Order: sequence, then C-alpha cells, then structure tokens
Amino acid sequence: MTVKDLADKLELKAKDVLKKLIERRMMMTINTTLDTETATMVAREFGADVEMRSFEEEILEVESSAAQEGDQVTRAPVVTVMGHVDHGKTTLLDAIRHSRVAEREAGGITQHIGAYSVEINNRRIVFLDTPGHEAFTLMRARGARVTDIVVLVVAADDGVMPQTREAIDHAKAANVPLIVAINKIDKANANPERVKTELSELGLTPEDWGGHTVTVEVSAKKQTNLELLLEMILLVTELGELKANPKRGAFGSVLEAKIDRGRGPIATILVKDGTLRIGDNFIAGSIVGKVRALIDDRGNKQEEAGPSSPIEVLGLTGLPQPGDTFQVVADASKARQISMLRQNQAKQKSLGEKGGRLTLESLQQQIDEGETKELPIIVKADVQGSAEVLADALGKLGDERVKVRLISSGAGAINEGDIVFAAASNAVIIGFNVRPDRNAAAMAEREEIDIRLHRIIYDVTDEIKKAMAGLLEPTVKEIQVGAAEVREVFKVPKFGAAAGCLVTEGKITRAGGIQARLLRDHVVIHEGRIGSLRRFKDDVGEVKNGLDCGIAFERYADIKAGDIIEVFTQEKVAATV
Repeated sequence: MTVKDLADKLELKAKDVLKKLIERRMMMTINTTLDTETATMVAREFGADVEMRSFEEEILEVESSAAQEGDQVTRAPVVTVMGHVDHGKTTLLDAIRHSRVAEREAGGITQHIGAYSVEINNRRIVFLDTPGHEAFTLMRARGARVTDIVVLVVAADDGVMPQTREAIDHAKAANVPLIVAINKIDKANANPERVKTELSELGLTPEDWGGHTVTVEVSAKKQTNLELLLEMILLVTELGELKANPKRGAFGSVLEAKIDRGRGPIATILVKDGTLRIGDNFIAGSIVGKVRALIDDRGNKQEEAGPSSPIEVLGLTGLPQPGDTFQVVADASKARQISMLRQNQAKQKSLGEKGGRLTLESLQQQIDEGETKELPIIVKADVQGSAEVLADALGKLGDERVKVRLISSGAGAINEGDIVFAAASNAVIIGFNVRPDRNAAAMAEREEIDIRLHRIIYDVTDEIKKAMAGLLEPTVKEIQVGAAEVREVFKVPKFGAAAGCLVTEGKITRAGGIQARLLRDHVVIHEGRIGSLRRFKDDVGEVKNGLDCGIAFERYADIKAGDIIEVFTQEKVAATV
C-alpha cells in the first residue's frame, strides 16, 4: 500500500504518517509504496492492530460483505477428462460435444478455445480440454484449482495403464472427486470387470462392488450411456454444492494465453465467480488490462460472462501464465500498483532468491515453525518391485509431528513430468538406482526441487528419519565432469571389454577422486573407476568434448552400444537448517 492508503486506513492525515517516517529518516511522498515491515511498524506506532492480507483476500472480503446471501446461485461444474493415450478421451469429448451442442448449432461447431459447455436437463457442464496431465499439474503448481471433478477414461479392452495410474495420482493429489468412464464397451474383447478389478487394486472400488467410486460403462463411438455419464457428473457435483455470486466482480483463472497477430495478447479465462463485463479493469498475475472484447467457445462476441464460463478476453498489456489468478479491480491505478509489485517480486525470484521449496534440510525448521505437517514424496526406482518396497517402507516413517505422504511411485528415469508434479505438490523426489535425464535435472535446478539419489534402500529411510529429527549429515553433492556415449564395444585381454565412445559433454578424465558410472536407459548399471582411457593407441589423462576415445572400467565388462558413461566427483556440503 502507499503512504496515502495507510493514512486512510489509520484515519489520519497523510502528513502525520510522513512525519513519523521522516523521524525514522525515511524520506517518502504520499504516493510511495510501503513494504510490509514499514507499514506494520508505522501502524503499531499509532496504536493500531495489524493483520496482513493479500490483495485477492481484501477484494473477496469487501465484495462478500457487500453481497447479499440471496445473491448466491448454483454454478455449472468444471470437468477435466484424463486417461491413458488412445483410450478414447478425445473421442468421448467429441461425442459429448456433438450430441449435446451440434444439435443446436447449424453447420456444426468451430471450437475456438480449449474449454466448452454442454447442456443436460437445463443444467450446464463445462469441460476443459487439457493437453495431458502435465498441463493439469502445471496449473495446480501455480495455485489454480479450476477443476471440480475429474473423469478418468479407461479402455475396457486395455485396462489400467501407466498414464491411468498417473492420472489417479494427480487427481488424488489435487483432492478432486473422480468418476471412471470405462470406454470402448462395444469392442468384442472388452472386459469391464477386469478394469474394475484393476481399479480396486489402486484403491478405487466401484460403487456396485460396495465402494465409493462412480463407474459408468460407455461407448464414445456408439454414443452409449453418454447421458448417464453426464447425469452422474451432475449428481456428484450436487453433493459438493457449487455456489457463485453473479453480482460481484469476476474472479477466475487463466487457462491459456497467446499473441494474435491482429488482436494482440489474448487470454482464455475460466470465470469461477462473479460476472465479467466489457470495460472492466482487471489484473491477471502480474499483467493488467481492460476488457475490450469477450468471445465465447463458439466464436460469438458476448457482452458479459457469468460464473463457470470459459471465455476469451481481449485487452491485455502482456501475456499472463496459465494458472494465474484473474481478478476484476474497480481502481485501475491500484491494479497497476499491484502489477508492478508482482513484477518486482518475480524479478527478485529469478535473480536467485529462495523460492521457499520444501527440502530435507529445511524440513525440521518448517516442522518447528508449524509450517509443515507432512512430507510429500515422489519415488522413482529402476524396477516396479523396488518402487513398491520403498514406498511401503517410507509410508511407515511418520510420527505425531509430521507424516510422510507418498503422492506417486513408479519405475523409470526421473523425467520432466515428475519435476512438474513435485513443483505442484511441493514434494521431494527420491530416486533409487535411477537418474534424472538432462532436461529434468535442468528443470529441477530452475524450480529448486530437492532430488535425493540412492542405491541402498536403508540409506533412503535413514535419511528421511534424520531429516525429520533435524540430524541430517553433510549432503554429498555430485559435480558432473563429463559424459560419453558408447558407439561400439571391443574385446580386450586385460579388461574384458573396452567401449569406443564419443564424448558428448564436458570431458572424460581419470584423475584422482574421479568416479564413473554406466547408465542404460537412465538406469544405473554400474559405478566404479575408469581402468583405461585411450585416444587412438595412446594412454591419455583426459579427452575433451566432441572427440572419440576408448574407455574400459576396472573389473567390469558388461558394456553395450548406446550406454552412457558419466564421470563425476563428489564433495560434502554441510546440511544447513
């Protein structure tokens, strides 16, 4: 807030506040923006109690106090469709859209934005066409709770697949109700009972088996049971009592943003509450604007958009991020002031300020301060069996102060999807016998995600126990020196096998303290030392990036073409709390 805002809140003249600031050798004008500490200090000196509140909370409080209780209406549910590749998500969406929308639309539909609404029994349902789980989680990572319900599509002829498990993990982590649509029941080899059995094993017991998970058997191709699916969606959301107040200023989330050559920056907004009208001033993340035009999901211009409406907005000054909060603001100058503050905060964060991510080092401090009641963990291992054992062992580690919450476990290398999931859930990633790929490692550094890599299962449980007790030993930090790709393998008498390699990163060296590891499909096969390093027929100390060389491990010969050899050094870094 500015000096003038503070004076107004304290019911004082601005000159009295300025005098107090000058006494503290702070030279300001009435339009100077005060930071939190200064505003709190001045307010307390005038005998006021201080309570900090975000801009969104302030607006919400002002508008909810002005709004009448009778203004609340039931809003349409927002549904995200998820599932494995080729299980019929898009076909199901198209079938619903054509059966419910095309009958009102002469000449079919032109789908303009990644969200659309359909109508059943005079009730609307909004479907979000998300391009995969990463998009869903990225939005959650930025604080957007846009989805009221997730429809999980599982093919009756294929059953539960890796991406199905992933979708279930994402829905559970977001704490969103789940409906299962068992698709492709028209196929000859369809077996819905097998799908239900597999879902039960994942903790989703169908209602007809005595559980709580709503399952609907559908065929998107033959348009079977689509009405029943829509009715079930309405039934589940009725229990949640989704309410909104169309008389207040619009509040929602940014779904996507793009720059159009002729029209400038455009954002697709999902209005959660209130009504958005042409001419409204708004702020979306750190971007301000004034609504110039509103375009609905069928390309028609609209004067206003009510609760649970997906709408395209023109009139932005820049591009907001998907998941940013969208808020109508009465005072345009106030919106610009907040926009500048948010831009400065983003700039400071990008210049290296700590993002507040949960790490094992900071766990004890956050427990003591009452900030953390649980430790979310993502487990990745070389094989599914190891992942399950590790997940089970970690799940038993909690105590009365903090519990370990496993949000996902699986086999394979740590990839970018895992980093996005960890960022959204503020989780720590445990890698057992696996490594992050290059893109994932770079993304983890950028997002400040704590990744712990181990090869012995007891080391993992010990480290988590010590982190919870605040007794972490110095962290072993790994510094990668270089990497080489194995092109061919030759038999040699002394070492058994030597690899003909091309150095792809840094340099390969066999200096003292340097270790090497062999990776196959990002899984660690062997760790040891380099026994021989040659360039043509000469023994050499190091080989630089882009050059060929021959590498042999000490006492290890199981090398295959396509493997990656990494050389690295380790140093101990004291655990800081």
